[in-house]
Amino acid sequence: MNVQNNSEKNMVEWKDIPWKKIQRAVFRLQKRIYQASKHGDVKCVHKLQKLLLNSQSAKLLAVRKVTQDNSGKLTAGIDGIKSLKPVERLQLAQNLKIESKAKPVRRVLIPKPNKTEKRPLGIPTMRDRASQALVKLALEPEWEAKFEPNSFGFRPNRCTQDAIEAIFIGIHQKTKYVLDADIEGCFDNINHEYLLDKLNCPSNIRKQVKAWLKAGILDNQGFLPSDSGTPQGGIISPLLANIALHGLENLLYEWAKTWKGGKRANAESITFIRYADDFVFLHESLDKVKEAKTIIEEFLKPVGLKLKESKTKICHTTEGFDFLGFNIQSNKLKGYHNSGKNSIGGRLGFKTIIQPSKEAIKRHYDKLTKIIDRHKSSTTSELIKELNPVITGWCNYYQWVCSKVIFGKLDHMIWIKLWAWCKRRHSNKNTKWIKNKYFKRLTFAVRGKIVSREWQLSEDDNILFKHSDTQVKTGSYIKQN
Repeated sequence: MNVQNNSEKNMVEWKDIPWKKIQRAVFRLQKRIYQASKHGDVKCVHKLQKLLLNSQSAKLLAVRKVTQDNSGKLTAGIDGIKSLKPVERLQLAQNLKIESKAKPVRRVLIPKPNKTEKRPLGIPTMRDRASQALVKLALEPEWEAKFEPNSFGFRPNRCTQDAIEAIFIGIHQKTKYVLDADIEGCFDNINHEYLLDKLNCPSNIRKQVKAWLKAGILDNQGFLPSDSGTPQGGIISPLLANIALHGLENLLYEWAKTWKGGKRANAESITFIRYADDFVFLHESLDKVKEAKTIIEEFLKPVGLKLKESKTKICHTTEGFDFLGFNIQSNKLKGYHNSGKNSIGGRLGFKTIIQPSKEAIKRHYDKLTKIIDRHKSSTTSELIKELNPVITGWCNYYQWVCSKVIFGKLDHMIWIKLWAWCKRRHSNKNTKWIKNKYFKRLTFAVRGKIVSREWQLSEDDNILFKHSDTQVKTGSYIKQN
């Protein structure tokens, strides 16, 4: 849907744009691209992509995404622009077009969780971000029709819990060997020519993508050329990384079909799950897992990538392994006696337990303690308002796995920290006085039920949310321990 033309465009205000109609119009066009790609009609795909790139509705949606919707919308590129006024957003959408130009990205180093090393981000200018969002609207539906089923990272309507579910299905009531691997510097080392050839897109899109890849980097050391990689921080970078790694899963399944025995049975015996640059390969044979590692390394060479040895290991599911902040382990059921020759390879007598990893728990606890330490002189309400979103977000992420006991332990650890926080503020008061001031007996609703709690940190209408207030949901694939 086009909004207005020529002089009438300037009369439209940003707040008056019918966004639902705009979204529907863009989605209909994306759906046509998806269907054409699904049927292998490349000519139709390219024609529809050009139509979408020239659509005023798509341009408006791209500008809205980078100026309002994205969490990093207030981060400036080399142009120094952090935000745009509504009038400026309209002007950007009206003048937005795909060119063969791009400005260098601004390098920002952010610390990795619990590590001394830092992750480099490349922040494009506001105009380049809008252009990337527009190109992504055209490329994403084409590649969503092609992407492999067990690729979960940075894709619409997919999340980490879907990847964990796929792993659970792969080892449910079975035990297998695991190749748990990570690609070293995935976003920084992708071969540009390999990626551009794989895109197989219209020439104007190819030239624009190449311009972004070759734009260079500006940091404290001055200008640096970008001969490889897709800078993290760009809207289109995750999509480009997924395109570069596309085909690895199919390669492994085709390899499995060459084994002795039934092709279908062999293909079904392996499990490959990828989330961006992290992946796991599962099979009952240790030799097959080692051979798979070699095949993966050969696949990555022309892409310009390699496995990170410090984060790549082969283990067994009975030992347990960490993936995406979860710990996954096969535990033998108590009282079970396996009658088979090999109890490790048995199909029965094992239960898969998935729970938050120790590293994830420590990282979360450290974040909460830093918040408490930072609010030594703040009011109780201010402290509660900052703690609640962190606790709620973490619990929502882990509520689908065996987290009930861990939630309770975290509540106890945080209570100890909060009690010390209270005593520090009133060192001359006794325990009863402190308890009556900060921890009250309250009756309120939790999970749709009315509960009465004695030790509840609160002030005015602000009540501290506890980890155990989150209901651990025993879904169809992960059973509560």
